[in-house]
Amino acid sequence: MKQNRIIFHIDVNSAYLSWEAVYRLQNGASLDLRTIPSAVGGDPKSRHGIILAKSIPAKQYNIQTGETLHTALQKCPNLHIVSPSYGLYMQCSDAMMKLLEEYSPVIQRFSVDEVFLDYTDMEGHWGDPIAMAHKIKDRIKEELGFTVSIGISSNKLLAKMGSDLKKPDAVTTVFPEEIARKIWPLPVEDLFYVGRATLPKLNKMGIYTIGDLANYDYEHIKYRLKSHGALIWNYSHGQEASPVRGGKHVDIKGIGNSSTIAFDVEDRITACRILLALTETVAMRLRHTENVCGLVAISLRDSELRNYSHQRKLFSPTDCTKEIFEIVTELFDEAWKGEPLRNLGVRVSELSSNELQQKSLFDDVDQERNRALDHAIDQLRLRYGSKAIMKATFLNSGVKSMIGGVGADDYPMMASLL
Repeated sequence: MKQNRIIFHIDVNSAYLSWEAVYRLQNGASLDLRTIPSAVGGDPKSRHGIILAKSIPAKQYNIQTGETLHTALQKCPNLHIVSPSYGLYMQCSDAMMKLLEEYSPVIQRFSVDEVFLDYTDMEGHWGDPIAMAHKIKDRIKEELGFTVSIGISSNKLLAKMGSDLKKPDAVTTVFPEEIARKIWPLPVEDLFYVGRATLPKLNKMGIYTIGDLANYDYEHIKYRLKSHGALIWNYSHGQEASPVRGGKHVDIKGIGNSSTIAFDVEDRITACRILLALTETVAMRLRHTENVCGLVAISLRDSELRNYSHQRKLFSPTDCTKEIFEIVTELFDEAWKGEPLRNLGVRVSELSSNELQQKSLFDDVDQERNRALDHAIDQLRLRYGSKAIMKATFLNSGVKSMIGGVGADDYPMMASLL
């Protein structure tokens, strides 16, 4: 591992909402969503789904990412809600990646709106890292229309924490000598990997800040919380050494999409059309993050609000829409008991890089055609919009394609830092 590393973490401020606002302004809108209480998430008409991103004015009403549209509207009845458009977000993310590639050959897309950039050994080319971070931030704002916060440090953990310290449109350093002053006073739940299950355990031990954790006896916390205790104790001291991995591959645990329907779904054809729309969104995002999946799952909620799910491991990982949908329909036929449904979901997990996907001796011409078709459809939708191409089954069916998020609630799973 290189010594004296310089790592940037670039985080788009209120990404989904910012990207929606920029797109609308570029296409003639007079209202900037970022200046009013607004949010991206779910279906504005049915008011079902969750908040995926919110504006700074919406934060004044205590609108929280992840809460339901119903509770958000109770807090702020005038909240302006727009449905997510994932094709647009992919385009914006790709545009930012293309700009960042000018400054380092080693860039890791951590999520659709977060990027690690290894600036080590680049000072000779571009100069002081802090000055360059400001230049990158300002270029993104001027050329792409949205703002980012950039954290700078000697590793990915501290760089990420730095970008969280000051928002929006800011550059913040958290080098090892700054940890005690900038990081230790923060609540311990602000530390990566201190979640809802770990927090009460730490509080019972008298640990309320990151500094409390850092100054706690290492052997004792390791005894109490095992390897996880050792990990977060090291994190509290800023100790983390994972490399910035190049390429467009995104390390995530899973991708999911679900939709709450405004009517009871009582027949298989309608249910499968909805599942196809969800599968298209999931598979497109799977390919865009350069992943293949090893497990496919569906979730169903009936009109009595009872939930159940069904899943299957795959013999060979895939990112093919047709292959995933075939499994989805098989799972649905096995799981559905015939009762009216109000929510359907598709999720893929056990993800791995598609670089590991080798062409099999048993691959046939149809599989190659399917891959080529998926690629062509993805490119058309990314270039001309989510409605540029649509399967015939959605025409006059009452069910719209959910590519781009129309009527869909998305639940991206937590990405792994390392």
